[in-house]
Amino acid sequence: MNFLDRLIELALDEDLGAAGDVTTQALVPPEARGTAELWAKEEMVLAGTEAFRRVFQKVDPDVSLEFLREDGDAVGPKTLVARMEGRLQSLLIGERTALNLIQRACGIATLSRQAAEAVKGSKLKVIDTRKTSPGMRAISKEAVRLGGSHNHRFGLFDGVLIKDNHVAAVGGSVGEAVRRAKARAPRLVKIEVEITRLDQLEEAITEGAHVVLLDNMNEEQIRQAVKQANGRVELEISGGVTVQRLPALAKLGADYVSLGALTHSARGMDLSLEVLTVPEKKAKKAGKAKARKR
Repeated sequence: MNFLDRLIELALDEDLGAAGDVTTQALVPPEARGTAELWAKEEMVLAGTEAFRRVFQKVDPDVSLEFLREDGDAVGPKTLVARMEGRLQSLLIGERTALNLIQRACGIATLSRQAAEAVKGSKLKVIDTRKTSPGMRAISKEAVRLGGSHNHRFGLFDGVLIKDNHVAAVGGSVGEAVRRAKARAPRLVKIEVEITRLDQLEEAITEGAHVVLLDNMNEEQIRQAVKQANGRVELEISGGVTVQRLPALAKLGADYVSLGALTHSARGMDLSLEVLTVPEKKAKKAGKAKARKR
């Protein structure tokens, strides 16, 4: 079972508890069928459709779902995104969990698109961070890619990023931290180290860091770092970055800019699931047809 399945199971358990959806159980008979439509109510970049689909697969494999737009599409307000049909109970039970996931994913993809557009035409690449909601990292990072920005490492296991606390843990020396990483980390894993002062840059380059993270430096300090590095190492801007600052940062010559806000501050986009009942005759006919197929 992958992260997405585990996340959906946890979210459904959290919502349903031991008793299930007591409102739906009280109002809707198990045999009642219906349709539903997923609508975008504002401009956004679509993402999270697989998570949305898998919520309903988990609730009821007999729910049919057709997406009319694809992940990565820019959609406007009053856009019909998907149509669904199935047991009314199933549509109502899965509604909130599915919406929570797709609204969050669309928000991240939309902010990612804004960030990518802000640096368009420059060498600067916008990358994400590990500042994601617990359990939602895979969805979040996919949404970042769909929006046009880029992924940093997925977790602690696929990249060495030496932060200030790591440097403190080895006695305060950037060079010593890089030396230990070079000696002990897997050979094909890139080594990045954070510096907070320009005098640490040469030490990081000399010891063989692949990327140097410039933490909370102003524009003049970033210019000096780019000049000093002179292409010997890739440089990442980090700390206090907003989408509004990106056009100015794109002119400084760095390679990457990390933007934690992509995944920790993107607001959920406004989508709604409108559930409709199916006339009783049609519901019975659909039920008979399904029985014949079996």
